[in-house]
Amino acid sequence: MNRYFNHCETLEEVKSTFHELAKKMHPDNGGDSEAFKAMFAEYKAAFDRLKSTHKNHEGKTYQKDTEETPEQFADLIRTLTSFNGCIVELIGSWIWISGNTKEYKDNLKALNFKYSGNKKAWYFHEGEYHRRHGKVYNMDDIRGMYGSTQYENEQRAIEA
Repeated sequence: MNRYFNHCETLEEVKSTFHELAKKMHPDNGGDSEAFKAMFAEYKAAFDRLKSTHKNHEGKTYQKDTEETPEQFADLIRTLTSFNGCIVELIGSWIWISGNTKEYKDNLKALNFKYSGNKKAWYFHEGEYHRRHGKVYNMDDIRGMYGSTQYENEQRAIEA
């Protein structure tokens, strides 16, 4: 029974939905372990079904293969959400990290993120990307073209 990812039409929608659900349903956040496992199984199935389906900035669907696995994406998001004071943003097939990233610079480099000085943010894209020469878009332009899901990581209290 697929109830969490029925509305998803692209891999990016699956990833965004997973991130939102994981924040709410994870046992560390008070969620039920069995419900989280069921959601994760549905996420993996949706990821595999839509792993090659994407939308461009004009809203047209296209096919592009990816080597990424659902577990790799989940692990990456789990790591990023542990970076206190950072904002994780999914824009199309890209992950952008902004906010208090200075102390995580080496971690982000190790995760193959690159820094964009003009956007003041770190970015990651699975697979090869060929930059188009021409107009340079600002973050608001990119958000407008692809849509955006943004998550600010809240600093967790340290228990003594």
